[in-house]
Amino acid sequence: MNRVFTLNVVERKLFLFIGDLTIVFFYLYLLTDRTLRGTFDQDRHGLTIYIMGVVLFSIIAYVIDIYNLERASKPISIFRLSLVVGVLYSFALFFLTVLLINTTVSRPYLIVFLALMPFSLTAWRLICSNFFISQPFLKNAIFIFENSFEDEKLENINDIEGIKNSNGYKVKLSISTCHDTFSKNPKRLNKAMDKVDTVIIRIKDYQNMPFEVENFLTKSMYFGKEVFTFTSFYESTYEALPLNLLGNNFYEVLHLKNKRSHYIQKLFTKLVDIILCLFVGLIFFSVVPFVVLLNLFFNRGPLFYIQKRIGKKGREFNIYKFRSMVVDAEKSGAKMATNNDARITPFGKILRMFRIDELPQIISVIKGDMSFIGPRPERKVFVDQLDKMNPFYSVRHVIKPGITGWAQVKYKYGENLEDSMKKLEYDLYYIKNRSVTLDIRILFKTITTILFSRGV
Repeated sequence: MNRVFTLNVVERKLFLFIGDLTIVFFYLYLLTDRTLRGTFDQDRHGLTIYIMGVVLFSIIAYVIDIYNLERASKPISIFRLSLVVGVLYSFALFFLTVLLINTTVSRPYLIVFLALMPFSLTAWRLICSNFFISQPFLKNAIFIFENSFEDEKLENINDIEGIKNSNGYKVKLSISTCHDTFSKNPKRLNKAMDKVDTVIIRIKDYQNMPFEVENFLTKSMYFGKEVFTFTSFYESTYEALPLNLLGNNFYEVLHLKNKRSHYIQKLFTKLVDIILCLFVGLIFFSVVPFVVLLNLFFNRGPLFYIQKRIGKKGREFNIYKFRSMVVDAEKSGAKMATNNDARITPFGKILRMFRIDELPQIISVIKGDMSFIGPRPERKVFVDQLDKMNPFYSVRHVIKPGITGWAQVKYKYGENLEDSMKKLEYDLYYIKNRSVTLDIRILFKTITTILFSRGV
């Protein structure tokens, strides 16, 4: 029998959002009916405040990334992020309202509005985090796999269940396609089917699936169960392509075709590059005099760091950055930078902290070698190594590299080749699902990355 409260990832995010909006509407009522009094016309401005309040909250919540379920399941993250969103929202909304509408303020209600909004949001999310890891909120699943994947079974199950069950699934039964249960004990599977909501299967060749397994999957769909291949489950849940799962089906999964890009996508990309070049260019030229001056005293040596990187179609180009490492940083050979790299100078740490060292990359964008959004370009020495680790690494080079990208905003700072392979999953997901909407998400998440020093 299906449980009433089982929720998948999308449903959990929607559940959180609806609860957030309920709190938002309550405090909007408090703001319009109690806090702001006197001269403003409520009939005329009330709807404007409600619309502005919902839009403002949605933007702040998205930029701060409070609908990341992995983080939404950790009490410390919940407390920190909810307070940040609540404080930013309540103060921003209040001051925007006062600026737009000439009105008087009820101070007691203002204190209640500004103080309790952040704590209400925090309390609601702490309650949700406990609900989400409770059994009624989990979808029970059967994981079916081939014998050849036995060694990876535990890792696959961990991927399905996610960190602290934030994915919303609990694997109740894992079974090999060669198991006798499919052919000799179907009653056991029928009983198991009554207790689960989802079937996830991982096999190499779906064309040669055992008849008993195929019959079980069909029967599961008859009874309204969710049925996923592990690859599709991984892609939809983590928004990345699982490289170790694709095998010979890689190009089929990626859907590579010789087709023209949508004109809207091309136009949007070009528009983003032009606008950001103008905006970032102003910042770049504004900080150059200060960087030059401070570099003379605290970072003696060349101002710029110029390096060859691999771009579109595998062509090399020069990338430019403000130098943040010692002059002879690679005297012992090429080495990837790490978070606490000893080669970074004290002044370089400041440049990296505020992402100032990245500003000169607009030179490569202006020259047409890079775009603002795309996979990060890598050096040839590392590309050659990564190509040997995975033959699909060079697929990244079908589009221009970018200053920011899906891998940068979704994954931690890459410190080794293994991290680069993990980032490849996100880069290939971006190439497959590239769209205006995804680019906008990356731009918003890049703001979060800069504000909170995550990723990149």
